Amino acid sequence: MISRRTQTLITRAHTWVYRRTRGRVGGRLGSMEQVLLTTTGRTSGRPRTTPLTGIPHGDGVLLVASDGGNRQHPQWYRNLLVDAEVLVQRGGRTIPMRARTATPAERAELWPVVVRVYGGYATYQSRTDRQIPLVVCEPIAL
Repeated sequence: MISRRTQTLITRAHTWVYRRTRGRVGGRLGSMEQVLLTTTGRTSGRPRTTPLTGIPHGDGVLLVASDGGNRQHPQWYRNLLVDAEVLVQRGGRTIPMRARTATPAERAELWPVVVRVYGGYATYQSRTDRQIPLVVCEPIAL
């Protein structure tokens, strides 16, 4: 397992490269689409950007708040529980979206879909007692 400090440095580098190349570098990890999620920090009020796997879902994307199966929810998920309006950058497009936790029925239907995209999510779920949230991000109609 890598340290939080190393993880932070990798995240910052990934975000910087993704933005500079409009997702041409860092926009895919194997067959998985990578997106940049920008939330509002729940205590600082400042924008916080995290690269994540984004699974296309209708006009939006699904995000998995796995944090590698750690005991606590990732910071980005805790932020969007306070402010659900987020920005999702997919390649060169940044789209205002509203994020919400999937309902139990949605999760039951969509969890197998995300596990087919990346089997590691099932492993992450087995490492923790918390139910890993599945987040549905939908474009905000302007």
